[in-house]
This record gives sequence, C-alpha cells and structure tokens, in this order.
Amino acid sequence: MKKTFLSIMLFSLLTNLLSAEIELGTAAPQITAVDQTGTPIDLGAALGDGTALVFFYPKAMTGGCTKQVCSIRDSWDELKSRGVKTFGVSSDTAELQKEFSDRYELPFQLIADTESVVSKAFGKGRWSRQAYLFKDGKLVWRDLNASTTKQAEDVLAALNALEHSAKR
Repeated sequence: MKKTFLSIMLFSLLTNLLSAEIELGTAAPQITAVDQTGTPIDLGAALGDGTALVFFYPKAMTGGCTKQVCSIRDSWDELKSRGVKTFGVSSDTAELQKEFSDRYELPFQLIADTESVVSKAFGKGRWSRQAYLFKDGKLVWRDLNASTTKQAEDVLAALNALEHSAKR
C-alpha cells in the first residue's frame, strides 16, 4: 500500500514538474506539428522570426471555442497588418480542424495536436484556453486563462503594451 501511494505521489510530482507552464523570456519550443490540411509545420521556426501568436482551445465546433477562434478571425486584418503569424491549437484531428477552418472561414493555420506534442511543449497539463505571443523566438506575453469572446481584444492590448514598452 505504501509503495503504491509513494508511486502515485512521485508520478504526480514528476507530471507537475514536467508540465510547468513556459515562462516569459523562454525560447519558443522547437517542435513540428500538423496543420488542418495535414501539412507538417516547423512551429519552432515559425515562432522564431517576427511576432507570432499561439492560442489553445479545447475542442473545435463547440460554442466557447468557436467564439474564441472567431474573435481572432474578426481581428485578422489588424493582426495581419502588424505582421502577427497566428496558430490555433487543439487536440482535434486535422480533418476536424479543416472542417472548423472552412466553416468559419479562418484565415490562419490550425494545428491538430492529437498526440499532445504542442501542448506538452507549452507545459499544458490539460486542455484549456491559453494564448502566447512570441517575438523573434522568445515568449513575451502569455494569458493562461484566455477569454472566449475577448481573445483578440486581449492579444491586441498585449501587442499595444509591448510596442509601448519597446519605445521607451
């Protein structure tokens, strides 16, 4: 009984240590993933140059996640004008991501993280709404409790704050 308890405690401790959220200033994870068309994408390289947004949502085609993704879509022109590369991530298959993208006319890539490679690289222990901004490969902002309807508003506010602090 004691061995089982100790094994469970050790497993829990290791899981928590290995799934710690990435910290500000951390280099972008060097991983490859698959987008909604089934095409491999070198996410590490994509995050390494310029400004990039990676946002996580639990499940395509659900109410809250649709609002979150459409929030980003509706601000696409401004994000694009600022040169922000955008990637949405969920555990859904590439086929479901493609259907989601087509149905809601999403202009950015969706990543099918069916093996949790991306989520683990970001230290996510469970699927939840989160958002991360990278500048030239370094994490400069994160929102670990991202909004559904105001996701884009929060990202744009973060971009404004980052630009303001860079001018000082």
